Amino acid sequence: MYWTLELASKLEDAPWPATKDELIDFAQRSGAPLEVIENLQEIEDDTEVFETIEDIWLDYPSKEDFFFNEDEY
Repeated sequence: MYWTLELASKLEDAPWPATKDELIDFAQRSGAPLEVIENLQEIEDDTEVFETIEDIWLDYPSKEDFFFNEDEY
């Protein structure tokens, strides 16, 4: 399973919380790239309910991971 920010962004509007099958269905209906669907198919636990993309991609960067200097604006 290989995630990038671009691939993970295709799941931002997914109906969270969701199961693996619901996420695959969403990805197919929304026209997500094949890589997204393949990544979701590689998830082993079919019964788990995922709350956010962070449950699927543990290293998903959060806003705190980016350095913004808000004082400049």
